[in-house]
Amino acid sequence: MAQPDTGTVDTATLAGRRFLVRDHYEVGREKIREFASAIQNAHTAHHRAADALALGYPGVVAPPTFASVIGVACTRALLDSVLTDYHLTQILQTDQVFEIHRPIVAGDSIRTGIVIESIRQFGDNDFITVRFELVNQHGELAQVGSTTIVARRGAEIDPNLTQTVEAIYMHPRPAGSTDPSALVDAPDAVTAPAAPAAPVHTRPDFDALSAGDVLPAATASLTRGDLTNYAGVSGDPNPIHFSEKAARLVGLPTVVAHGLLTMGLTADYVTSWLGDPTAVEKFSVRFSGYVPVRADSASEIELGGKIKSLDPRRRAATIVLTATSEGRKLFGRAVAEVRLS
Repeated sequence: MAQPDTGTVDTATLAGRRFLVRDHYEVGREKIREFASAIQNAHTAHHRAADALALGYPGVVAPPTFASVIGVACTRALLDSVLTDYHLTQILQTDQVFEIHRPIVAGDSIRTGIVIESIRQFGDNDFITVRFELVNQHGELAQVGSTTIVARRGAEIDPNLTQTVEAIYMHPRPAGSTDPSALVDAPDAVTAPAAPAAPVHTRPDFDALSAGDVLPAATASLTRGDLTNYAGVSGDPNPIHFSEKAARLVGLPTVVAHGLLTMGLTADYVTSWLGDPTAVEKFSVRFSGYVPVRADSASEIELGGKIKSLDPRRRAATIVLTATSEGRKLFGRAVAEVRLS
């Protein structure tokens, strides 16, 4: 006798599934500018075409973590259509990696392939790793992003939380705009040759650096306004970043900053030292803490870094980064791999 459809998905069959986002993502100049402002990335190449041209690019250059805008939309699409066993309020991001083969530039048209690389079960939690491959209009592999989320499958959801989320949920873009949720099965991941790396124009001289050198410390600050702005610009709908009630219902002391927002602030710390945002080749973070942001004051984040190793052949460096707020470590691990002139 046929079994009834329970509406659930067998996650064991999802690992290895490949998808293609049906529509291209058109990268707009103003989108890059507003994203750079939202994550406080101040390099002028993110804002002025003339300064991007001086670095060798025909339009304003997106910050190193800009691909998260596309990744967040794709993750939402997966939750809506494929990973339907999980609820937004039961999702926590643990890791994020950006591999940058070529910077994203205003005017690019990005095609995105998605691979659910693995789903590992530990107790009541599923650890889901998803890979995104971004190819530009020239057929060049621009960037590869990898994110790991932990989700509680089949967990009982507090009805008060569900009601709160539904009341204030950030809804998708209006009809007529690019719809990143239109996923189609793909037999293979999107692959393409990477473009040759353009020369970089960094302030630090590779030959003057040594392993163990410490980068100058810096401080960034976040307000509730910054969080709300980032939520809108990035398309991240989770209300714990802008609703006191939603944050408290999931056990947080107050509204907290997005992990990818703190990652973006840290990217600016690195590129400010480098002097060239296109010099970042890889940026990876394991999230371990959060920044509480209260309604009546800004929260401070202390940033630091140390050169772990140098590669004379490639004139490249590996930098270990730190970020703390109120004495709490935000990253269990944060590493940037950069090229130097």
